[in-house]
Amino acid sequence: MAVSARLRKELEELRESIRRHNYRYHVLDDPEISDAEYDRLFDRLLAIEREHPELVEPDSPSQRVGGEPRPEFASVAHALPMLSLDKATTRDELMAWEARCLARLEIERLDYVCEPKIDGVAVSLTYENGRLALGATRGDGQTGEDITANVRTVHSVPLKLIGRSVPTLVEVRGEIYMPVAGFKEFNAAALARGERTIVNPRNGAAGSLRQLDARITAARPLSLFGYGIGRLEGAAAPTSQVDVHARLRDWGVPVNPRAQRVAGVDACMDYIASLERDRATLGYEIDGVVIKVNDRAQQDALGILTRRPRWAIAFKYAAEEATTRVVGVEFQVGRTGAITPVARLEPVFVGGVTVSNATLHNMDEVERLDLKIGDRVVVRRAGDVIPQVVRVLIEDRPRDAADIALPARCPACGSEIFHSDEEAVARCSGGLECPAQRKESIRHFASRLAMDIEGLGDKLVELLVEAGLVATAADIYRLDADALAALPRMGAKSAANVIGAIAQSKRTTLARFVYALGIRNVGEATAAALASHFVELDALMDAPIETLEEVPDVGPIVAEHIHTFFEQPGNRDVIAQLRAAGITWPTPTRAARLPLAGQTWVLTGTLEAMPRPEAKAALEALGAKVAGSVSAKTTQVVAGPGAGSKLAKAEELGLPVMDEAAFLEFLKAQT
Repeated sequence: MAVSARLRKELEELRESIRRHNYRYHVLDDPEISDAEYDRLFDRLLAIEREHPELVEPDSPSQRVGGEPRPEFASVAHALPMLSLDKATTRDELMAWEARCLARLEIERLDYVCEPKIDGVAVSLTYENGRLALGATRGDGQTGEDITANVRTVHSVPLKLIGRSVPTLVEVRGEIYMPVAGFKEFNAAALARGERTIVNPRNGAAGSLRQLDARITAARPLSLFGYGIGRLEGAAAPTSQVDVHARLRDWGVPVNPRAQRVAGVDACMDYIASLERDRATLGYEIDGVVIKVNDRAQQDALGILTRRPRWAIAFKYAAEEATTRVVGVEFQVGRTGAITPVARLEPVFVGGVTVSNATLHNMDEVERLDLKIGDRVVVRRAGDVIPQVVRVLIEDRPRDAADIALPARCPACGSEIFHSDEEAVARCSGGLECPAQRKESIRHFASRLAMDIEGLGDKLVELLVEAGLVATAADIYRLDADALAALPRMGAKSAANVIGAIAQSKRTTLARFVYALGIRNVGEATAAALASHFVELDALMDAPIETLEEVPDVGPIVAEHIHTFFEQPGNRDVIAQLRAAGITWPTPTRAARLPLAGQTWVLTGTLEAMPRPEAKAALEALGAKVAGSVSAKTTQVVAGPGAGSKLAKAEELGLPVMDEAAFLEFLKAQT
């Protein structure tokens, strides 16, 4: 299809506009438009590029999702070495460093630029004619690793420099880090999925940038602060460190807003003290302050000594660690049922506050630390990150140190705790009755793909639970309009609409009902497979593990989750109440009788007329398995606009492919 000049112009204007707004957001911290307006621009860009994939360019703002996994990282030789810094920990050491600089330059005063020493990963970003061409790690300073595909996924890394004075070639040096808020959110989500957590933001950044699959990096919360310029062609060299920062900002590279020009060691010490006071509120981890001579001519005159510049030094803060004793361990229950061990400590002052608790994450971490009650331990706290036990001082272990054991039953509801060898996280199995999981289980039960109770969203669920009107999903069907109308921000009309939606939800399907129960690792597809296999809910509830494993895609772990869930008296009681409330469903067709039984389908590209979850559900209702990748076992591929590698592989294997129009006709013919 020919592309009009008007559309090409709109596409380029969209890209430039999005780059400008990215610059204002990431560099200036001064957005001009709302998130919703930004999303509208971005969605329009994606729509055009999906319709015309031939117009997609490598530096388009849309190209941050990562590509196929690569087998290894190539080595990159740095044109100019990435240097290490000498360190100081006291004012006297800093004064001695300044004295050496003054003596070598034969002057009496120096100006410096102080900036936070980010606890992240040093990177080199090379831009050719303004476009990102290479990203590399510092490595040993002489040779790093090619991580271009990964750094392209970091939203604050410009894929194309902006401004009128962009050089023909420039190497930007900076630090990629994981913000504290992103670190905490990532770990919370990992715990909810039963996956391993990241030990600290520094490890998170390093591990993310060394993923062979850039799509994993794209899912990690990473950011960049630029601090230097290496190789430079096609532009005059900067005259000062202040000039370096100004140029980086002008090109769209984020620079730390706390960087500051100061005069003399006393001003440096004032900056160091001020930053340390604010350390807990910065939003990112630091371990000190980098101090650089501001004037570039003076930097050149001072030179380099054994891979360390004489003109810069790192002032390191004292480690935010302390030693104390573990006096006990308690187990907390999260909103998804995750059981987290928490160490109770003899109070100790660390990181600016008195700490008496520290997370142990999971029992695997307890085992890794070889921790016992009574042990003396090293505790670390950085910023507002939850304190954690770093290591055990085994040599101080008392004779009466006690082992830490996972309780057999949930401390919140008494249900059985499930812990498999395949998951790091132990979980409460009483999802429907556990008070710690109350809000989450009710929210899930009412969600669109479960019971689909319109109007019963997160905020209303929270209000209902806090008002004591709903304790389990069964209580939803006991609500009346007057009680709802009395809640904040609810009126008679809204209450009546919710009551109507609740009544309408009583007519559902067995697959939706099973999914709504919130059984661990039972998603829509597994719920549909269980419904098709067992047909009757009672048969499913009473099925032994061996029978559950006969269902397609239900392995030993999932089978044990299902069996354990239905074994809990509290869960069975809530299910009985739900059925008594009038929830019914038609008898499902057995899987073997469904028209697509035994077939594997793959959806790729953008489906414009039907959301992908609906398309997936429609296929599963017909008995098909919907897979995420194409293989020789694939029966049929449905390809919408923007289909990429999956479509190419299907064509390579000679598999049947249909477009969305044909797919819709196919579904219509099945009804």
